Amino acid sequence: MKKSLIKTGVYLVIDPSLELNVLLEKLESALRAGLSAVQIWDNFKRSEIAEIISAIVKLCQQHQTPVLINNQWEFLNDYDLDGVHFDEVPDEKVIQQIGEKALLGLTTNNNLATIKWATENAFDYISFCSMFPSPTANSCDLVDFESVQKARSIFNGPIFLAGGIRPENLNQLQQLEFDGVAVVSGIMSAEDPNAAIKTYQQKLRIL
Repeated sequence: MKKSLIKTGVYLVIDPSLELNVLLEKLESALRAGLSAVQIWDNFKRSEIAEIISAIVKLCQQHQTPVLINNQWEFLNDYDLDGVHFDEVPDEKVIQQIGEKALLGLTTNNNLATIKWATENAFDYISFCSMFPSPTANSCDLVDFESVQKARSIFNGPIFLAGGIRPENLNQLQQLEFDGVAVVSGIMSAEDPNAAIKTYQQKLRIL
């Protein structure tokens, strides 16, 4: 059965190249604040992929939080993952092989055809990147705010915004209609990820 994605709030992207104990400690802190989902970035620089993914999944399951893998959709066959997030539009044969039980997400930018494709292929959510300049989203062009506004008339699922989003610049997004934010360094580089998540959540509630 497909897990439901919490529509509003913070979607956390984590870097599996971090030292595992540090990664799990920060993730546990963030999960206690409540997350929409956790995405494992496909930045595996160590050989213990099975150990890393299994530990992340186990921790997220304790908090009933969906876990998605970035791009490596084949991992759905090997691990108890809830879905996959694609950085680019995948081959439709891939979607057919994944089936209907996995959550599907797609990074989008200013190309409305990508958003239409996500709608036609029943993707569960889309994520715009990059809203602001960001060291962790340096492969994304900056998003035109008009693209986000147009997306709501095309795509019915949750819309997340990503790239350089911090609590202090969230107010610049208040004219847009979106459901949550996807964050990497703003949480995982914080000394207290729990407090960082709560700060984002508080700012999102007043937008």
